[in-house]
Amino acid sequence: MSLKQFTRQQVGQHTGENDLWIIIDASVYDMSKFIHFHPGGASPLLEYAGKDATEDFYGLHRQEVLEKYSKYKIGTIANEKPKITMHQHGDFSKVPYAEPSAWMGFKSPYFKETHYKFRAALRVISDELGPDMRHFEETGKKPTEEFMQKLGSYGILAASLGHGPWLKNYTLPGGVRPEEFDYFHEMILHEELSRWGTRGTGDGVMGGMVISIPTVFNFGSAAMKAKIGPEVLSGKKRICLAITEPYAGSDVSKIRATAKKTADGKHYIVNGVKKWITSGHWADYFSVAVQTDKGISMLLIERGEGVETKLIKTAYSSSAGTAYVTFEDVKVPVENLLGKENHGFLVVLSNFNHERWTMLLNACMTARIVIEECFKWAHQRKVFGKRLIDEPVIRNKLASMIAQTESLQSWVENLTYQMCHMDYNEQSDKLAGPIALCKYQSTRVLHNVADDACQIFGGRALTQTGMGRAVEMIQRTYKFNAKVLADLGVRQAMKKFPTDARL
Repeated sequence: MSLKQFTRQQVGQHTGENDLWIIIDASVYDMSKFIHFHPGGASPLLEYAGKDATEDFYGLHRQEVLEKYSKYKIGTIANEKPKITMHQHGDFSKVPYAEPSAWMGFKSPYFKETHYKFRAALRVISDELGPDMRHFEETGKKPTEEFMQKLGSYGILAASLGHGPWLKNYTLPGGVRPEEFDYFHEMILHEELSRWGTRGTGDGVMGGMVISIPTVFNFGSAAMKAKIGPEVLSGKKRICLAITEPYAGSDVSKIRATAKKTADGKHYIVNGVKKWITSGHWADYFSVAVQTDKGISMLLIERGEGVETKLIKTAYSSSAGTAYVTFEDVKVPVENLLGKENHGFLVVLSNFNHERWTMLLNACMTARIVIEECFKWAHQRKVFGKRLIDEPVIRNKLASMIAQTESLQSWVENLTYQMCHMDYNEQSDKLAGPIALCKYQSTRVLHNVADDACQIFGGRALTQTGMGRAVEMIQRTYKFNAKVLADLGVRQAMKKFPTDARL
């Protein structure tokens, strides 16, 4: 049904509490039935009754509010066109530095046509799923089975693990063939999903799975892979990595959970606790580090008798499913051993580089999102009669944020190129140190970006919803990326330091 057209004079005749129209960017909205539901009360609407409220609306609300309440739109202003572009699913931002440079018109030696098609298709999917992700994040609820299976059907869960035999059963976004899929495709996927800006839910949906299911694919039996792989990658089941305990974090050798074989040698009996386990409260399977008779081993444990999880409240959303996990006399078949008995430390270490690399991708896109939000806000926010962007101090902050983020992105893309041209052993030998140092740098960048963004957004940077939500999220959660990796990076370099080098 086509919308009616009105003149501004006609709109100006509707100024009563029960007959209240306003104009936002050449569109006419009838607020008569909404006025008493307006979260900010009736007075702001009455102030603009019959008038153009565009500037103040965009000073108070995100554009998505117009989409949410589109049912109140009754027409447009005759002979006028909107001046503000409405975001559509799949759109790429035109704000400088809001996208990686290859998507801002710059040349790149890294990306091929399949990469551009892949990101374009993923952008539509991520925009479609974004409202659900933000709902889980804000409510702290468990991401639904329906949502998880939707991710599975899009091939997103499988693609988040990178290239491998598990991709052959899935249709990937953009028509990318499994044999074409490389680390740059995976990089794009993690960047696009980071655009949701839902750190807790993101870990609950993807993070816990990405760091745990590789232990099955790389160290599990053929039967285990055949059963659990499809269950998890379709979204029908969930898995987590359970290593950390109240007694031991990075010092894995000090874990106290035990696994003792039964007299007939057919089962392990597992006892112990795990803490701060990402997505553990939602998990059906647990990849668990335990002490066996002569060292650490890794076992796959299915939720059942003797397994209990309790939700841990943390600084980010409870939808992450962060859990305290208890194992009491849990009977585990010996066939559920991951790798070799007493050699579980190899399993623990095997995915560290990939795990840290995915966190770098999240850091880059998170910083980029905040830069875009700050750039937009600085252009539309007026203080003492001037836009924020007209103040040199604000431009200086944006310059710092942009320069650091672009530098980080370049380093990450270089590391990704190396990964594309190295096998696992060469990656382990050459990239552990650089990835550790880049991870250290990413946390410093996020720290600085968060600080500057908070200054630009002011009090809105403390609000979990509305205009400042992306800034509030980064300043509350970026420290979760921090680990003692600077020292690791230098120690790795020391191993390759030439003995004959002198000043």
